[in-house]
Amino acid sequence: MYLYIEMWNVTREWLKLSVEKRRKVFTDMEDRIKEMKDRGVENLGWALNDEHTPYRSDYRYITVWKMPSKDEVKMLEENLESVGWYKYFSQANSRGEMLARDKAIDFLVNIKETSTSFLDA
Repeated sequence: MYLYIEMWNVTREWLKLSVEKRRKVFTDMEDRIKEMKDRGVENLGWALNDEHTPYRSDYRYITVWKMPSKDEVKMLEENLESVGWYKYFSQANSRGEMLARDKAIDFLVNIKETSTSFLDA
C-alpha cells in the first residue's frame, strides 16, 4: 500500500483560464480517476492548508491518496503529466510505501549519524 501526497499552488496559466476551462480540467480529471478508483485507489481527502499551521509548507492546496501499489502511483503521475497539470499548478509530491508506526520509529531511532541518504536503512 502506498501513500501519495500532493501539495500545490495555482500558476498564472491557471488564472488566465476561464472558469469554464478550469471546470473542464477537473471534469476530465474525474474521468481518468474513475479507472484508478476501480483499481482500489482511495482519495482520503482534499484540504486548504491552514494559515496557522506550525512550520507550514508554502503550498495552499493538499490532497492525500492511498493506493494499492506503485502501479497506481505511476498511473496518477502519468495522468497529471498528460493533462498538463504542472502547467497550471506549481506542485510538490511525496510518496512512499506505508509502514507500520513501529517500523517507522525504529528507522528514525536507528538511523546512523553517517547516513548520506534518507534511503539508508
